[in-house]
Amino acid sequence: MKDLHEYRIDIEWSGNRGTGTSGYREYGRELLIHADHKSPLEGSADPTFHGNRERWNPEELLVAALAQCHMLSYLHMAVRAGVVVMAYTDAARGTMQQQGVGGAFTEVVLRPRVTVADASMVDAARQAHVAAREACFIANSVNFPVHHEPEIVVASVSEDDPALM
Repeated sequence: MKDLHEYRIDIEWSGNRGTGTSGYREYGRELLIHADHKSPLEGSADPTFHGNRERWNPEELLVAALAQCHMLSYLHMAVRAGVVVMAYTDAARGTMQQQGVGGAFTEVVLRPRVTVADASMVDAARQAHVAAREACFIANSVNFPVHHEPEIVVASVSEDDPALM
């Protein structure tokens, strides 16, 4: 089927300190995430759950996936709307509520800051966020709200820059 996509990830636990999972505090939460043709990604649990704060945890990766998906969808929608994006950053935040031994995300807030080439593009740039939200595969796959608080700024053109003349 042409429209079906499969993503293969391999996980390798590297936290055996010699006694396996003989006790809750006896094993490390370190792991490696592998995918074909990519450098391994070092993962762990959140430090609250005895993880290594120097490694990515699944909760951070979920927020990162939502932010990255929105950005890539947004850039596509900007092109379709004739918006020239000069820069894009996002200060995304996710909130998870622990419930007993489990928990769930309650929301993610994306705060993209988009720099556009011209002031005439600001309205279309703002609307492209709506279209990007509808197109984002990851946001469409989660059961909690993903909010957007975009900021659109206009690039300043320096008259002294010969490349812009």
